[in-house]
Amino acid sequence: MNLKKEVQDINNKLEQSRRKLAAAIQRGDDPIIDQFNKQITALEKQLASVKGQQKKVNSKKSEAIRNLAFNRPLTKKEQADMGKLKKSVRGLVVVHPMTALGREMGVDKVTGFAPKEF
Repeated sequence: MNLKKEVQDINNKLEQSRRKLAAAIQRGDDPIIDQFNKQITALEKQLASVKGQQKKVNSKKSEAIRNLAFNRPLTKKEQADMGKLKKSVRGLVVVHPMTALGREMGVDKVTGFAPKEF
């Protein structure tokens, strides 16, 4: 299972447990309240762990991309015809600022990274 899907599944389980906890609190069912509190704590720990793994994976990717010899922001014309650009530049990696990788790298414009100048 990929990390993105795992985070989503854990968030869904966490939300479901919180709703059930609220219902148990309204009923005043103490054993069920304790059970859901333990379950919520375990899910939050699991979520933090998976998010840590995601951050580690993104850090590795960003480090590998930063080690490429050349980078520059892409023009609107190049962005419009990305297929042609990728075919003409071997090893090109495009990083968008709104992706997790782009935020990790601190990119503020769509930037291309490549082993050689393009």
